[in-house]
Amino acid sequence: MPENPAWRITLPHAAAAVPLARALVRTALADADAPADRDTAELLTAELVANAVEHTPACDPIELVVELLANGCQVEVHDGDPQPIGELSAGPDDAHPDPDPWQEHGRGLLLVRTLSSTCGHRRTPRGKAVWFTLPSRRLRPADVPTSRA
Repeated sequence: MPENPAWRITLPHAAAAVPLARALVRTALADADAPADRDTAELLTAELVANAVEHTPACDPIELVVELLANGCQVEVHDGDPQPIGELSAGPDDAHPDPDPWQEHGRGLLLVRTLSSTCGHRRTPRGKAVWFTLPSRRLRPADVPTSRA
């Protein structure tokens, strides 16, 4: 069985990593005519890369991996810090308190949890990978949910 197409790039440990990561995701999904929502993929990628730049030592490399799946895409951000990040795992709404509206930070992981179909983090030999998946936007009529009143 052939592997899923994937793109991998090492990003600078600087603010410039965010627009570079967004461009790679946009280009990868467009070039492959991927069915995932490109705008959401860019937004969530930017959040994860910005977190990696802000919360890991400057000497740690940051790597972005974009993989096309049969039913969407998966994006991973690898960094050198093995510590798990905050409340990323999806769960009941009451398991994750809303971020304080007066704080500058705290909404990125909420966005990732809310807009992705799945997300999480795992240890790697060099630190951790934080990831999310997005489903295909090309739904067959039988896959479209219907509301029942």
